[in-house]
Amino acid sequence: MDKRQQKKIERRSKIRRRIRSTIKGTAERPRLSVFKSNKYTYLQLVNDLDGVTLAASKAETGVDNAKEAGSEIAKLAQDKGINKVVFDRSGYKYHGIVKAAAEGARDGGLDF
Repeated sequence: MDKRQQKKIERRSKIRRRIRSTIKGTAERPRLSVFKSNKYTYLQLVNDLDGVTLAASKAETGVDNAKEAGSEIAKLAQDKGINKVVFDRSGYKYHGIVKAAAEGARDGGLDF
């Protein structure tokens, strides 16, 4: 890994820690967390107080697939009686896949 990659990873970690220090997921209002790998986009509803994942969704990488994953996680949340969440972008910029996932969840009925 070269210096440029290491800097990007450190930058994202720093932003991620800052975001996570201000938001906490509860049973009534869980944290909607986004993680991107090269192959998949993962969305999770997390109750930080109990340390439990309430629902999860996975889709292949791409804006359209992320939007579908967002609507899928919204449907899973509503089946469990959850309507409100806090959004955790995990240090990623709010555009592209992250934005599409959030819009899909909003379209599915979740309130941020």
